[in-house]
Amino acid sequence: MPAEWEPHEATWISWPSPEGISFPDRYENVIPTFVAMAQAIGVSEIVRINVRNRTEEKNIRKLLEPCIAKEHLEFYCIPTQEPWCRDHGPIFVHNHDSQKLLILDWEYNAWGAKYLPYDLDNAVPERIAQLLHLDFLKPGMVLEGGSIDVNGAGALLTTQSCLLQKNRNPHLTKSQIEERLQAFLGVTHIYWLGDGLEGDDTDGHIDDIARFVNEETVVMVMEHNPADPNYLSTHNNHKLLETFSLPSNKPITIVDLPMPPRLERNGMRLPASYANFYITNTSVLLPIFQAPSDELACHTLSTLFPTREIIPIDCRELIWGLGAFHCLTQQQPCCP
Repeated sequence: MPAEWEPHEATWISWPSPEGISFPDRYENVIPTFVAMAQAIGVSEIVRINVRNRTEEKNIRKLLEPCIAKEHLEFYCIPTQEPWCRDHGPIFVHNHDSQKLLILDWEYNAWGAKYLPYDLDNAVPERIAQLLHLDFLKPGMVLEGGSIDVNGAGALLTTQSCLLQKNRNPHLTKSQIEERLQAFLGVTHIYWLGDGLEGDDTDGHIDDIARFVNEETVVMVMEHNPADPNYLSTHNNHKLLETFSLPSNKPITIVDLPMPPRLERNGMRLPASYANFYITNTSVLLPIFQAPSDELACHTLSTLFPTREIIPIDCRELIWGLGAFHCLTQQQPCCP
């Protein structure tokens, strides 16, 4: 599996529905954020959008055609229940035998059957494989894309709180899960962190906690208020990451990202995190929350991605769906 900063042919997103459960009573409020996201991606690569029908495609075209070049905008009639394409979409890998892209069709069960139904979302990878005329494999394991992060050079980050949850793969041991990750993603080293963030309904996806930004560097969110529930988990994860070595036997370089202030809605903690950024061919889409910590997060990522533009986009409405830009996107790398 190539790293996210390697060249993309396209980025896939699944457009939200007013009938979906992700943005109750806030659908219209969140659409400008989707438009801003798609526009930023479309500057340097194709935006491939899953829609439910041609009527929906027509409506979305009206929003996006004024701001995205025609050759960078494609629609596919692949209906979905929710918009979190990182988790229900395909994971593209390089098949070095055939020198072609291959799609991995992991099972998707809506983060442990928390939200029903999810049959349309689970069918997305196979439908994309068929439409792109790509081979696909079914690894026979529940896995969401947001639960893993790779450096493209043999290393993978994940969390025990998510991948070892019995609501995913109760029939598999930790060793068996590692074997599948190694076999299908081409990794040799798996780094297990602990718990996720408060308010994260995915049981602790890694893309809200820690991300590779190059082969040797991980950026990690850190909560510095001892009274905040995220203080203990972020500090424990930092200590764990310090104990790991890269496949090259070098230590991992760790760069801290701030945590935004606590955000709540209807009395519920929202999993706002600057780690949920998305890397395009020429930019990094950074979720911001109109907080003083936004500036530090922008500066930190600008030093880590000196050749890419950091594009901060207000996600105070989007985070109501309990995710941000990385959760909504799935990169399609260029052919090997």
